[in-house]
Amino acid sequence: MSRSWERKVRKNSATLNKQRQKSGHKEIKVGSEQYDEFKGRNFILPSTLIFVSLLYAFLGNAVAMAQSPTLYWVTVIAYVALGIILFVRRPYLKVAKDSLSTPKWNRLRVLEAKGIKKITIQPGYIVIWPEKKGANWVFSRVMNRYDTDAMGERLIKFAEQHGIAYEKLSK
Repeated sequence: MSRSWERKVRKNSATLNKQRQKSGHKEIKVGSEQYDEFKGRNFILPSTLIFVSLLYAFLGNAVAMAQSPTLYWVTVIAYVALGIILFVRRPYLKVAKDSLSTPKWNRLRVLEAKGIKKITIQPGYIVIWPEKKGANWVFSRVMNRYDTDAMGERLIKFAEQHGIAYEKLSK
């Protein structure tokens, strides 16, 4: 479908959904992008931040109390809060019809199918090689608790659909 047609479909479905909502019917999902999402769990950096803040709290307690105890405890609480926030925000890989997306350094990165050079699938790791300069996207079972087996199967289908080279390595 062309983009203008997709916009018309979205606009008309929004109008129809408003009418259906007024009459008590369920909404119709039309025009929403279909994607597969693989979530991981970030635990290394958050646990390191919490450990360092607790270490700082216990070891620096005597020295900091002489200077400014309020700012000292604000710093400790800020590091613990940052660790909790990073733990709660789960990393993911979204595989859409013609693109891949993932959050990197608090920004959503999108890689179109035509911008992918190669996909390497290994036991426990998946590496996506972009065409342009830039870092490879690495998804690890050890670091971020991704289900790399399911991700690998879906990425092989994605690569076959778009003619992207992929390499499946075994142990």
